[in-house]
Amino acid sequence: MSIHDYLHEKAAESRHNETLAFIMFLTGTVFGVGGIISSLVLSQEPSWFLFIPYIADFTQAMFLEIALLVIGFALCISGIAIGLHYYRDRTWYLKQLAKAKDDAKDRKQQRMQFGRLNYAPEIANNPQTNKTK
Repeated sequence: MSIHDYLHEKAAESRHNETLAFIMFLTGTVFGVGGIISSLVLSQEPSWFLFIPYIADFTQAMFLEIALLVIGFALCISGIAIGLHYYRDRTWYLKQLAKAKDDAKDRKQQRMQFGRLNYAPEIANNPQTNKTK
């Protein structure tokens, strides 16, 4: 496996993981909105903490609401963090791939130049080829 293939595979894997992190973020928003809606529906007048409504009574609905909110916010935050991590990884792999392509292109041009320089003087300085002409 060449370095180009390896970097392509790692960039594709990082892109896939970034997509999964986005799906994790979306799942967190669904859970968070579900927790907010459940607290609004299950109580007549909810108490408010910043922009988050909560049920002040000690009921089973409170456990559901808290669980949905905590899981939702945790998934949102971790989805964003993991997505940024894999985005940075993918950009690093793509930069390395661009460097590898540039290095390969430079090596190929150098090989072509060295090949021409080594080949031309041998023909011009060869006494056998000059005598036949």
